[in-house]
Amino acid sequence: MLKLISTDLTLDASAIEGMPSRTVSGVAVPYGVAATVSDGTKVIFEEGSLPTDGKAPKLYLNHSSEQAVGLVFERTNVAGEGMMFSARISKTALGDEALTLALDGVIDSVSVGVNPTKFKMQKDGTMLVQAADWIELSLVTGRPAFSGAVITEVAATEPEKETETIPHDDNETDIIQIEVLQQETETMNEATPVEAAIPTSPVVFAESKREFRMPSAGEYLAAMHIGGDTYRKVNAAFHDAARKNQSAIEAVSQDLTTDTPGLLPVPVLGPLFQNVNLQYRPVVNAFGTRAMPQGSGISFTRPSITTPTSSGVQSTQGTAVSSQTMVLAANTVSRQTVAGSIQIAQQTMDFTDPAAMNIILNDLAGQYLKQTDNIAVDYIVAQKQASGFTWTVTAGDATSLMNAIYGCAVNISSTTNLFPTHMVVSPDVWSKLGAQLDNSKRPLFPAIGAPGLIGQNTLGAGNATSWSGMNPLGLELVVDGNAASGTMLIVHGPAIELYEAQQGMRSVEVPDLLARTFSYYGYFATFAQDAQNPTAVAGSQFIQAITVA
Repeated sequence: MLKLISTDLTLDASAIEGMPSRTVSGVAVPYGVAATVSDGTKVIFEEGSLPTDGKAPKLYLNHSSEQAVGLVFERTNVAGEGMMFSARISKTALGDEALTLALDGVIDSVSVGVNPTKFKMQKDGTMLVQAADWIELSLVTGRPAFSGAVITEVAATEPEKETETIPHDDNETDIIQIEVLQQETETMNEATPVEAAIPTSPVVFAESKREFRMPSAGEYLAAMHIGGDTYRKVNAAFHDAARKNQSAIEAVSQDLTTDTPGLLPVPVLGPLFQNVNLQYRPVVNAFGTRAMPQGSGISFTRPSITTPTSSGVQSTQGTAVSSQTMVLAANTVSRQTVAGSIQIAQQTMDFTDPAAMNIILNDLAGQYLKQTDNIAVDYIVAQKQASGFTWTVTAGDATSLMNAIYGCAVNISSTTNLFPTHMVVSPDVWSKLGAQLDNSKRPLFPAIGAPGLIGQNTLGAGNATSWSGMNPLGLELVVDGNAASGTMLIVHGPAIELYEAQQGMRSVEVPDLLARTFSYYGYFATFAQDAQNPTAVAGSQFIQAITVA
């Protein structure tokens, strides 16, 4: 479940004429606005992503189910704006306290708690929520994630007056109005001794002083607002309770932790460390993805040229010019379904912190991204051609490395005039590249220019996409942990085509197991163009492999 963190906001809080008593109204979620949830994830709600019917969300204080104070009774979807709400605060001690804090402006914002049922992860890591179960709405005093998540109206009836009738000797009756302070303010008045007159000396029947509990935040603020003697007594009760609590602590200060194991909490530190980078796909990000074609079918056709047209010098005027029919190959590209799922017990969702649930769902989406990158790497490696060049890793001699890179560039460019753009390597090959020294024991690829700019593949000023600089080392270096050890490929990037259609998260209830199943899936396809007849030479001419020895 997503729990949104909170931003300082203004509040227009007053009793509104004509509104039902004990209600709060405002904006729960603005649409199309980025916010940050409790674990740091960026979230955007699409218009219509929250339901306006079904089970009513409960009203909590600070996302605590143990501090329920009411129920959301009205939900209105405002096009282009957001989700509006009205909630009724229950007439309980905690509800009275929440209402007082809202009227005084202490509580001025709201924060939603939802379980996403359909969403997509954008390239920058932002979760785009398309549908969600609205579980609860919380009154918060902190900083709401959305600058528009505010309480705009607070309505409360005035406290009722309690009357006491005191008869006079002349049988007339005066009505004395007695203000009733919220909850137990009468307990803050000391008991008055009672005297009984008898013929002998007076006897006083004295009552023991009542014990006062620690005033709640609502009682303390209400007393401060009233001021005078009421505030003095509440303040005195607060300090008296604090002193007694301190005395109780001092009385057991010699106890050891081994004596009180049942009182010791077990903290869980967060946020959870993500031990694998699941949001970054080196190869997929380097070559980019294309939109999956629309329409039905498990595959689609990608044409390529096997025989081009021709051109030549006309031998003499009036004679036939060069002519050749273009032949196209109909290459079949298959869609692959990449998916993962997890079944979560209802108890886990109820008892677990919402941020922890969000980590599980983010990991499910991240595993999809990792797997699609692995598919892309395996395909490119499978489509390679052996360049015939070997890099012999010997300290102090980079000749074989340069020969291999330039040789691959010639293989790609000799018949196409196209230039390699990327060097794809496994992490172990990347470490060997960085460790190369020249004959003077200087780094072959030093750090140059601005701080943090690494000189990898920048021995000259050439442009990797043209012949002008004559510098194949202008290639973009792509290091991918999904590549097998010893992988080193020189690639013309535009020849690599990756197709993707992310479908996002889906969820379904499993009533007989009291659980919910979550799935994240998408469609992925790969294709590589070639300058030669693919039946004549295995692999693509645009992917040249170097042997690392």
